[in-house]
Amino acid sequence: MTLEIRNVTKAFGGFQALDGVRLSVPLDSLFGLIGPNGAGKSTLFSVISGFLSADQGEITLGGRRIDGLSAPARARAGMVRTFQVPREFSHLTVRENLMAAAPAQTGEGLFGLFFRPGTVRREEAAIAARVEETIALLKLTRVADQPSGKLSGGQKKLLELGRALMVEPRLILLDEPFAGVNPVLIGEIMERIAELNGRGIGFLVIEHDLEALTRLVSRMAVMDRGRVLAEGEPAAVLDEPQVREAYLGGLS
Repeated sequence: MTLEIRNVTKAFGGFQALDGVRLSVPLDSLFGLIGPNGAGKSTLFSVISGFLSADQGEITLGGRRIDGLSAPARARAGMVRTFQVPREFSHLTVRENLMAAAPAQTGEGLFGLFFRPGTVRREEAAIAARVEETIALLKLTRVADQPSGKLSGGQKKLLELGRALMVEPRLILLDEPFAGVNPVLIGEIMERIAELNGRGIGFLVIEHDLEALTRLVSRMAVMDRGRVLAEGEPAAVLDEPQVREAYLGGLS
């Protein structure tokens, strides 16, 4: 089972942000995506997750074509993304943010609220149990009742990951999970990602911290100028001359 990206293109006016991108990501993998600023990484994430539409190409998830689906429909199909700058509800607590992220709640509509109260209570109990499990998994118990706007950068990244988990995904697209995070919390985030991967959740990760990323992922792709330059095991990919030239400035 894979996420397949085939000949995906995206232009903004005269700028070709994605130029025939091809990539295959196993749904149970830890897969890194790197490249210089402007390489097209974030644009590719937005196209994959449905926040932007591709000009051409196909995207399939587990054999099902998803490039015609909306972002919420792709999330329901099992793929969600996080953002480089977390988008939590800053006035809500950690626990409330996780509760709000649970999809398709009967109590969100007036009909369900007034005419299906039993269903609403059962759903709320199940969601509350998942929230507590997620808080414990991400080690956010100490701050569970704090407004999320008061969290540290690393704690906000963990909350962003928790909000993604509430959708019960097969694959999570992580956009720079270590940016602005202190080294101790980087290690904790890596541990949580590895633990979740051991439970069968795959990750496609954009990250500029190469040292941390190469310790986390087993495969990596490098983008430059809207194209995939190389793909494979991290050490081998980073050793390729074209990658050193494009991404590392030709340094040996």
